[in-house]
Amino acid sequence: MRWVLVWAVRLCGLVGWVATAVACTWLLGAAPMPKPWEGPLVWGAVAAGCAVARALLLWAGRVLAAVARRRRSRGGDSPGVSLSKEGRGGGGGRWDDWDLDWEDAHELSFPGYETWAKLRTGAVWLLVAFASGAFFTALLTSPDWDDRVEDLRDAGAEVSVATVVRAPGAVRADVDDEDAVQGYSSRLVVSVPGGPARLAVKGAYTQEKPREGAEVDVLWARSAQRLGGYVNETQDLPAIAERRWKAFPDGDLGGAALVAFIVLMLFGAVLAPVFSLVPDADDLQELAWSPWVQTVRAAVTAAVFLGWRPLLLGVEPHLVEVLFAGGGFLLVFLAYCLGSVRSLG
Repeated sequence: MRWVLVWAVRLCGLVGWVATAVACTWLLGAAPMPKPWEGPLVWGAVAAGCAVARALLLWAGRVLAAVARRRRSRGGDSPGVSLSKEGRGGGGGRWDDWDLDWEDAHELSFPGYETWAKLRTGAVWLLVAFASGAFFTALLTSPDWDDRVEDLRDAGAEVSVATVVRAPGAVRADVDDEDAVQGYSSRLVVSVPGGPARLAVKGAYTQEKPREGAEVDVLWARSAQRLGGYVNETQDLPAIAERRWKAFPDGDLGGAALVAFIVLMLFGAVLAPVFSLVPDADDLQELAWSPWVQTVRAAVTAAVFLGWRPLLLGVEPHLVEVLFAGGGFLLVFLAYCLGSVRSLG
């Protein structure tokens, strides 16, 4: 019975690792795709479920071991023989698997676990870095367009290079905290080659100040020209029109997301050898089988998933959900760092 529980713990860890990797890979390039993002939602639920199940199984092992010790102490025999006597006496044999060794994490591992413990810890830390980078990238490139874009895509949107044929209206500069101009919002009228000679574009966003005669990429639909067009030079319009998975889409946001992803991955690449090679294998093994540490990590995993759930479904999130989703990349790092620091002592 004990080994059934041990293997269930191992299986939850493996499935959770794979599910997290798949969910974050999908999330990394989901921005141009229409919501709901069912792939990250399903795989994220599997990952969170495995993390919670693993923590519960570890606690179950501790509880059953405590019950076995209590039965042993009631028998008044030495720890080495009491369980076997109970087994021979009838009614106590089912506790024979549960002994003091359950709390010794080394007894629950494979022979020669030292190498495996370090490899496993390194793989976990690489996944932590990848997941944090995927969360940050998805937040940075998450679509902020209105329902008009979805209507255009439903009508068979395409992207064309159009010419501004009228002086732009309602031009407004977008400035940052240092009063540096980041771009311009305006109302345009454009001419599309092979399409309408006059196509209205409300809320166009361009990096340069718009002017008559300038060329811009516009998202529009032949079957629904009444919807007008959509112009946003920070977005990858071809990827949006095709509804295809694309990590780090073209444009400023995609470039910034790539830089942030690389920084987080490098940070994880530094922490992975620190927390996997520096500690003793015995400490890593105890950390992996600690119900307290795994409960904290499971709670953070579940909280981040629940925070992301409204964003994946395309519904309005609550403030708490926004906080867990927005700070998810940092929470994951903190949860694993704080739990792993004890292995360096």
